[in-house]
Amino acid sequence: MAYVGTPIDTQNQFQSLVGKRFSGDASTTAFTLDVAPTSTLDIEVFVENVRQDPNSAYSLSGTTLTFAAAPPSGTNNIYVVHQAKAVGTISPAAGTVNADSFDNTVISGHTALATKPDATDEFLVSDAGTIKRIDYSLLSQVSVADQFRLTTSFTDNAEPIASNLERVDGDGQGTITGSQMSNSSGVFSFPSTGIYYVNFNVMVAVVNTGHAESDGNAQIYIDSGDGSGFNLRTGSKFSLHYNNGIREGSFHCSTLVDVTSTSDVKVRFHINAVTSEVTTRGNTNTNQTYMTFIRLGDT
Repeated sequence: MAYVGTPIDTQNQFQSLVGKRFSGDASTTAFTLDVAPTSTLDIEVFVENVRQDPNSAYSLSGTTLTFAAAPPSGTNNIYVVHQAKAVGTISPAAGTVNADSFDNTVISGHTALATKPDATDEFLVSDAGTIKRIDYSLLSQVSVADQFRLTTSFTDNAEPIASNLERVDGDGQGTITGSQMSNSSGVFSFPSTGIYYVNFNVMVAVVNTGHAESDGNAQIYIDSGDGSGFNLRTGSKFSLHYNNGIREGSFHCSTLVDVTSTSDVKVRFHINAVTSEVTTRGNTNTNQTYMTFIRLGDT
C-alpha cells in the first residue's frame, strides 16, 4: 500500500509495551499490577484470550485491578497490556532536537551551584555553531596576578632595576600560583599571552644637601618583539621640595601590555634620578617600590 508522509524507520523506531500475566482460580477478583494506570481505557485486559470491556468488566484503584466477576481457573489465562505505558526507544534524527523541545525547567529545575565552580567543572558553549564543552579554568578572566618588590634601597639611577627583586611573600600577601611572571636581571617575561595591566609604584626619599628641589622619573619600558628593542611606553615624573631634613614621596605609572608572544614581549622598570640625592626605597618586609602584573583577558 502506498504511504504518504515521512518514511517509517523500521530499524530504529519501535516501542516496547509493559504487560503482566495472572492465573485465575474462579474466586479471586482483585489482582495487583506493577504500575497504576490512569483509567480503564489505558489498559487492555484479556481473559482466556477474550478482550474484556473496559467500561463494565473491570475497575481500577491505583495498582489494583478488580474484575466484576471472578475469572475462571487457568494458568496465566489473564494478561494485561498497558497501552498508555509505552516505553519509547526512538532515537531522534540528528539536528531535530532544538530549543522548542525544552522548557526552562531543563536548567531552573535543577539544584543551583551555591559556590564558585571548581577549575575542572565543565560548561557547554557554542563554538561557531558547534556545541563543545569547556573547563571553568579556561573561562576565568584573571589567571595571572603577580607582584615583585625591591628589597634594598639604592641611590641614583637604575636603568633598569636589575637586582634585589623578590616576589611578595609577607603575611596576608599572595599571588596566583602556577602561572607566574619570571624575572631575569630585571627583565620580566609573561607566563601566557593576553592583555596585562602592569603598574610600577616607586617610593623615593631625598636628603637635603643644599638643593631646594630634587626630581626624577619612574618609567616602564616594553620590548614588543618587533626587533626595535625596549622602548619607553609610560612614566611618572616625581619632584620633591624641602627646606631641611628628609622628604619622601610615592609615585606610580601604569600601562596595558599586549602580550602576543611569551618569548618576545618583555618589560623592565627604570628609575632616572636627576639629582644624586634621590634614594629609591626598598624593603624585604613591606611594599615600597614594587611592580604589579594582572592578566585581564585574551590578546
